Amino acid sequence: MARTGRPRIFDRDEALLQAMMLFWEQGFEATSLLQLRAVMGDISAASFYAAFESKEALYKEAVERYMGSFGRVTESFSDLTLSPREAIETTLRSTAKMQTDSTHPSGCLIVLSASTCSSKNNHIRDITAEKRKLTRNRLQACIQRAVEIGHLPASTNVSMLTTVFDTFMQGISTQARDGVPYATLDRAITEIMGIWDLAQQPA
Repeated sequence: MARTGRPRIFDRDEALLQAMMLFWEQGFEATSLLQLRAVMGDISAASFYAAFESKEALYKEAVERYMGSFGRVTESFSDLTLSPREAIETTLRSTAKMQTDSTHPSGCLIVLSASTCSSKNNHIRDITAEKRKLTRNRLQACIQRAVEIGHLPASTNVSMLTTVFDTFMQGISTQARDGVPYATLDRAITEIMGIWDLAQQPA
């Protein structure tokens, strides 16, 4: 009879959640396998590799877990029940609220966890860069929709306006990590939305 092996003595889903939190707090390169194994239930190296194959594979899975949970705050960009302006404002406020929540690491895992990787880990930076690109594309589609339905003039520089809001949104991460409170960021969002109101006016 074939040997089935020993059953895992840890909760894989919970282990992934804890790994995601550690990557979020410390970043990819600063997080060691020893630290990962510790927060994942003091699992053995053999159990780690059997369940997740490698640190890189675990990181990729953690990024997907983040995008399917905390990262869903950007989904309002694609919510057609909201006006484009409402979609952007909702996303910014939801993002700021999530990133300043004290029940988990501050900031955004997609912005912070791999942005300072060394050149040997460019492929790791590419993982989160691709996620940021997808979010930026949804933002641009939201602004383009505003032009198409007449909420913004046809002369609107969609690419430039996308850059303005995308830069502000990514900047929330460093502000949150530096301890800037949600109330301050919320007021800043009110100010940045004034740019949209100015853009509504024909040139």
